[in-house]
Formats: sequence, structure tokens, C-alpha cells
Amino acid sequence: MTELTATCAATTHDDLPARRVPPLARHLLEMVLAMVVGMLLLGPARGALAGALGLGPAAPGTGALLMATDMSLGMSVWMWYRGHSAPAIGEMAAAMYAPVLLLAVPYAVGLIGAGALMVGGHLLMVPAMAAAVLRRRDEYAEHRGTRPGPDAHPLVRLAAHRWPTGLALLMSFDNWITPAVLPWWTLLGLAASYLLVGAWRRRLGNRRVRTVQLAGLLGWTALAVAALVVGGDAARWIVAVGWLAHAVWDAFHHWRDEVVPRGYAEWCAVLDTALGATMILFIVTSP
Repeated sequence: MTELTATCAATTHDDLPARRVPPLARHLLEMVLAMVVGMLLLGPARGALAGALGLGPAAPGTGALLMATDMSLGMSVWMWYRGHSAPAIGEMAAAMYAPVLLLAVPYAVGLIGAGALMVGGHLLMVPAMAAAVLRRRDEYAEHRGTRPGPDAHPLVRLAAHRWPTGLALLMSFDNWITPAVLPWWTLLGLAASYLLVGAWRRRLGNRRVRTVQLAGLLGWTALAVAALVVGGDAARWIVAVGWLAHAVWDAFHHWRDEVVPRGYAEWCAVLDTALGATMILFIVTSP
């Protein structure tokens, strides 16, 4: 969870039309998002089913393949909806499995551990996906990614326009089922995220904007240091309140429509609210 919450897809649906994002890059982003949705939606469901059947956790190698399956299903459904050919869907699914199978050999002989298998598999999936896109660049370039029309199913239109909210809810699902307080250092990610995205988008040229962002950096860094120093229940409250307070920060930037894309601010606001609320519920209900 902490690895996922430290990463924000700094893109909004307003940034997706072909006139602003190259078609191949846009499709790669779509595949990554579909992959994440498949992992976040199917992984917990699969785990709940295994628990109901009395099955224990899968071995690391098997678990990595199951996660690749979750991601492949998410991407395959989206590619089918977008009208891609069966060979293209098969190649993209193969891009999910190939890195895991490649690393399974050194894992089996003890050269790498379970953590390296999982992290390395995820990292290698992105270039594998890029290779699959480039192999059929003409097919991917033909799909312009237009938004669903008025005749589309209401759920499809809702998903297309409110996908940052949906993604955030999926990413917070685990903390609703098995709530926990995140580590103090996650507040540092909240502190730096807007500065990093704003710098990448070249939106920090205004002096007032820079001042506000630096104030936010100092504020959440101070909260992180306070949580580290005091420890115990006080630290847990600081972390939980810090995440909820960042939702207000997100809402402000969504309203101002500056520094970060509005989809980013929407995503973070929903995620911060959900995680902050579940952390507080965990604190007040813990013995």
C-alpha cells in the first residue's frame, strides 16, 4: 500500500486528447492504468476467495504470476473495449508475464529474493509494454482515445470522466478491509509531491505559487519529523491527521486548477480522505 500511495499518475482526462499527448504515449499510459486497476480490484478479491476456501498465501513465485494475471485481465478488458486486435491483446498480456518468468529463474536458484522478484517484475513490465506498443505502432496510433459519446452506457461515461476517483477508491480498498496507520515517512511524500509535479510541468514560475508550495513542503515535513520524534499513539494521530489535512490541500489545488492537473488533485483528494479516515477509525477502535 505504501508503495502505491507514494506514486501518483500525474495526468488527467483533460490531458489525454491526441492534440496534447502523442498517441503511443497515451496508450501506454492507458495500459498502465488498466494494469493497476486490474491488480487493485482482482488481487483483494482473489485473496478473499482463497481465505474463504481455507487456502494459505501463495508462494512468492506463484503470487507474482497471479498478480501478472490480475494485471493482464485488467488490460485485456480495456483493450477489448478500445477495439484492439486479439494479437495486440495477447502481446500485451505476454508483456505482463515475461518479466516474471525471466526473474523466476534467478529466484529459483537463490540469486534474488522474493522482494526483488516482485519489484523487478513490476519495473520490467513497463519497457515490455512499451515494446509491445512499438511493435504495433500503427494500430495504437489509429485509436485516438475519444471520450464516450452520449449513447455510451452511463457507467462507461462515469468511469471515463471520474476515473481519478475510481482509481483512488480502488487503491484505498485494502485499508478499509485491513486498516493500518501508514509510516511517518509517507508524510514526506505528501510534502514533496506537488513540488515535483509542479516542477515537471513548469508551473512554479510564479513567486506566490512557489511560496505556497514551499510552505506546504515545510508543513508536512514538520509533521513527519514530529511523528518520528514523539512516537506512540501521538505519532499515529499526527500521520492520520496529516493525510486528512492534505486532502484539503488537494481540494484547494483542484479548485485553483494550478500546479498539478485537476485529475491529479482529484485522485489525491479522494485517496488522502479515504486513507486518513480509515487510519482514524483504526486508531479509535484499536484496544
